Amino acid sequence: MKRYVLALFVLLLVLLAGGAAYVYFGVYNVAADDPHWRANYWLLQETRNRSIAVRSADLTPPNLRDPKLILKGAGQYAAMCVTCHLAPGQPDTELRLGLYPQPPNLAHAHIAPNRVFWVIKHGLKMSGMPAWGKSHDDATIWSMVAFVQELPSLSPKQYRVMVRRAPPDEDMDMQNMNMPGAATSASQLDHGHAH
Repeated sequence: MKRYVLALFVLLLVLLAGGAAYVYFGVYNVAADDPHWRANYWLLQETRNRSIAVRSADLTPPNLRDPKLILKGAGQYAAMCVTCHLAPGQPDTELRLGLYPQPPNLAHAHIAPNRVFWVIKHGLKMSGMPAWGKSHDDATIWSMVAFVQELPSLSPKQYRVMVRRAPPDEDMDMQNMNMPGAATSASQLDHGHAH
């Protein structure tokens, strides 16, 4: 029995020393342009998905069909989300192209509302997704969730109209760069001169 315990102890020491050397000598490449190994990617993806599922399971959304809630969310989305998560008809942005893992294109994604809320509020480690709950209350976050639920059904024109009609927000960037046919300034949007 003593030999078994000693062998186990030595194996543990070797594994710890190997792990320390792996970290110390910089063997793992943390560059965003060097994808994870397939097994690592699967493990990280499953860990993320299960973590979100467990922590968001008990969240109960408000009425996400409320037009005022959706409209408020449109403005918030235009202010904080569109650069990474895109809008209908929008090509990839420079920022989104440089992120790994790449954020989902929410103009094409259908994600459960409670999971969307949890991710917006708490963010995701080592992904570029911030924890908006540090600067926004739950009601505002639910408005973004309501809008994200509508987003895949919107055309590029419907998206622009909805953002134009959204309540003003000091964070809103109305320029929507790289969007075909989008207005180029807030004043153009305010006066309905989007082409």
